[in-house]
Amino acid sequence: MAVGGIFGSLLGGYALSNLPIHAIYIVFSVLPFFQLVSCMFVEDSPKGFHNASDEHKYVDNQSSVTVFSGKGSSEGTRRRKGTSKSNNRSPQAKRTESNEKHNGSINSLPCLSLRSAFFSLCTAFKQPNILRPMAWFFFSNVTIPNISTVMFYYQTEDLNLEASFLGTARVIGWFSLMLGTYTYNRYFKQKKLRNILVFAHVGLAVITLLDIVLVSRLHVQYGIADKYMVLWGSALADAINQFKMMPFLILSGQLCPPGIEGTLFALFMSINNLGSTLGSFLGAAMASALNLSTAQFDNLALGLGVQMICTLLPIGFLSLIPKEVTGLTS
Repeated sequence: MAVGGIFGSLLGGYALSNLPIHAIYIVFSVLPFFQLVSCMFVEDSPKGFHNASDEHKYVDNQSSVTVFSGKGSSEGTRRRKGTSKSNNRSPQAKRTESNEKHNGSINSLPCLSLRSAFFSLCTAFKQPNILRPMAWFFFSNVTIPNISTVMFYYQTEDLNLEASFLGTARVIGWFSLMLGTYTYNRYFKQKKLRNILVFAHVGLAVITLLDIVLVSRLHVQYGIADKYMVLWGSALADAINQFKMMPFLILSGQLCPPGIEGTLFALFMSINNLGSTLGSFLGAAMASALNLSTAQFDNLALGLGVQMICTLLPIGFLSLIPKEVTGLTS
């Protein structure tokens, strides 16, 4: 993923500098389209089946059992069809009734499967050892107002940094993501999960402090260029964010009970994304309250100060994370 991100960032930086806007939209629409088409060639089937044809055979067999259950075996049914002279109904009517039952059974299978999955998901999610950690990750995103969009406009409109530079700077971010992954696996995965998350949030607060230094222009007196402040601040933020994301993925994998791993993991990711989205809404509300806009950045340092304090708030709720859990995958 990091290698792909590096090439994507380089392509984005080149495109912003050398291509018209409509060409950029075409290029970055074609690439996801190829990814979508490639998904059609991925074979997938439920656990216990070797391929999709086995699954269809299983469904057909289950449908037959459902249709004829309680009415004798299929052999007996065929035998009764052979003696249709003694029945008042014609063989065509019996076949029609059988087909209707068969089709109705097949049509009801997806509904029953969906309902069963929903109840299994609710039962699993209501367990305290699952609900409490996911509540912490949700609140850890909701309580932090995200004003990264305001920072982007500050860097481009006030500091006059080129958008192509910011796109290419993401290359450093992807390298730092690989560095963060290596550091986590080398030094942190044996640590308690609570300690890792404390380190992550304190580190993110320090990164926000660097943004405050950038906005306050305190670095100028030391001869540090704006580009380096933006570059290394973004790189460190990507690396430290990995110390929060990797424990989330590992803990999610540990919490998923057998049988509904995919469904519950998708719910975990949705909860995490919902928290990030609500944090962006909170950041937009704070930017509006502080009168921050593309041409007005007077209160940006104050907004970053509020963001830094909010970044430390989730540390006070770490009791929701099981104390004995470590960063190991198993």
